[in-house]
Amino acid sequence: MRRLRNRLAGALLSVLALTLTATGCGGSSEAAPGGASRAAPAGQSVADRVEPLAKSPEPRLPVTVRSADGERVTVKEAKRIVPLSGSLSEIVFTLGLGDRVVARDVTATFEQAAKLPVVTRGHDVSAESVLALRPDLVIAETTTGPAEAVGQIRAAGVPVLFVEAAKGLDDVGPRIGAVADALGVPAAGKKLTRRSEQRIEAVRRDVPHGEEPRVAFLYLRGSASVYLIGGADSGAGSLIEAAGAVDAGAASGLDKDFTAITSEALVKAAPDAILVMSKGLESVGGVDGLVKIPGVAQTPAGMDRRIVSVEDGVLLNYGPRTDQVLKSVVAQLYGEDGDQ
Repeated sequence: MRRLRNRLAGALLSVLALTLTATGCGGSSEAAPGGASRAAPAGQSVADRVEPLAKSPEPRLPVTVRSADGERVTVKEAKRIVPLSGSLSEIVFTLGLGDRVVARDVTATFEQAAKLPVVTRGHDVSAESVLALRPDLVIAETTTGPAEAVGQIRAAGVPVLFVEAAKGLDDVGPRIGAVADALGVPAAGKKLTRRSEQRIEAVRRDVPHGEEPRVAFLYLRGSASVYLIGGADSGAGSLIEAAGAVDAGAASGLDKDFTAITSEALVKAAPDAILVMSKGLESVGGVDGLVKIPGVAQTPAGMDRRIVSVEDGVLLNYGPRTDQVLKSVVAQLYGEDGDQ
């Protein structure tokens, strides 16, 4: 039940864990760049680095904050931090405190974090690996597990702060604020929130107006024969709508997180474009392999080979790089000239 419950972007891995368990499917979803997209214009991939604030803040500790699991957590030191998702790692590094991070989750793939030791197995936390690094603060998603491992870390006396898992664009600011408050840098949190929200809004202002394309979010792991279409709770709806499009899965009546792909479901969704993670696209053999999945070739997206691909490690993070993600989606969806 806990497998894959760390990332993406926090929201996607949370819902996929439940879906893959329910369908009995497995396979790794470790984030990695790759894949290809017909529509992707040059220079629109998401940067592999985060952009820290110009001036690194100095934490003012101790502080006591409310964790998302209801506990009150007192943070006395923040010199050895372990963020347990890629999104949370991005926030800590972008706040300017990356030099205090001593480990990473498998989904933290950006350049500044790449050489840190990994403390997850698959997508489950290894309490032993975390404790061996003597952290003074662990920051986790509400979907982080297994619960026994997190409990073991807390029982050892290490403060563990839970942050609500991301579900959409509206979560960017609150998540930054929660992390910044716990690190004793609330002013930096407000500054980063303003910067992030302003950049997202700037991208949204440039979204072409007119007929809204229907976009289906597909989760693909060809090596494990996992082919899913996102519904209302996939976590992608907010991003798709911000790009001026319609979530085809949700609009077709798929009210769950993910549903196994069928020809009937795809025909009903009738997407004009398909959104995928780059590693997922690579796992099915690129665009050529994608259109061979039953039903895909019969959709407008399949016939036009209109595919939007974004790196696994950032697609649904809803963190400080969300503006770059949205910009990449818009550029691929409409093309550099803004035409569909």
